[in-house]
Amino acid sequence: MKLFKSLAFAGAMLAGTASFAQEKFITIGTGGQTGVYFVVGQSICRLVNRGTAEHNLKCTAPSTGGSIANINAIMAGDMDMGVAQSDWQYHAYNGTSEFEGNAFKDERAVFSVHGEPFTVIARADAGITSFADLKGKRVNIGNPGSGQYATMQVVMKALGWTMDDFALASELKPAEQAAALGDNKVDAIIYTVGHPNGSIQEAVSTVDAVLVPVEGPEIDKLIADNPFYAKATVPGGMYDGSPNDTTTFGVKATFVTSAKVDDDVVYQVVKAVFDNFDRFKRLHPAFENLTEEGMINDGLSAPLHDGAVRYYKERSWK
Repeated sequence: MKLFKSLAFAGAMLAGTASFAQEKFITIGTGGQTGVYFVVGQSICRLVNRGTAEHNLKCTAPSTGGSIANINAIMAGDMDMGVAQSDWQYHAYNGTSEFEGNAFKDERAVFSVHGEPFTVIARADAGITSFADLKGKRVNIGNPGSGQYATMQVVMKALGWTMDDFALASELKPAEQAAALGDNKVDAIIYTVGHPNGSIQEAVSTVDAVLVPVEGPEIDKLIADNPFYAKATVPGGMYDGSPNDTTTFGVKATFVTSAKVDDDVVYQVVKAVFDNFDRFKRLHPAFENLTEEGMINDGLSAPLHDGAVRYYKERSWK
């Protein structure tokens, strides 16, 4: 009897070890913990991990530097997937802008998520009512590696500005910028983000602040010359101090991976999201107006991953 129990215990241990050995861990790059990218990654992982017993995938989504950091990590094989602005998805695949001479031809699109207006919020006492008013002010332009930092460089180039045009150009992360605005360490912050956003809500709750429009002929030309940009509006009344709509331009948040990531892994991630689409849309207010059609078509400039295509064909979407 003891021998039988010992054998049974050993068998159970071996079975458990075999099951553990089959588990595959995947990592999704996100962004700062106060931003929507972090919620995107965490939400996808939550849905993937609900089905671990069936597909043996375990998903983690750590906070990262943002779009460019995520793409570079995927390119290096340090991450499997990540969230990135649609403009940086485009530049990475085509080897332009920040990726000049380093095209990521193995980059693959999976789907897009929410729209992300290029957002400027300023202290009400700073006298900033237009983007041009940022000249000579203390501005947080974002941390290197983030999408807003790189997009700010694009806007500055279009306007013929340099860092010297600011009294201070700080490079704080999203989690730090609201406090800096409230503590009067900066006059304005730049954030390319989905709305409503917790960091901006925090800022307007601690100091009188206003959203600043980003418009004019240079911005119109940026939109006309680049298919990944579009006019965008932050609705009035979303934040204290900004009762009217604020006009700006924006990009899409997109979910990207590499052709080297196994087809079945990507298939299971896509399936986890779209088989639970209503649940996914409830995980953040920025997701509530998403549609399947928009997510698989808009803002995608790299080829779709074969694993994603497999799922979309099963649903007769492609």
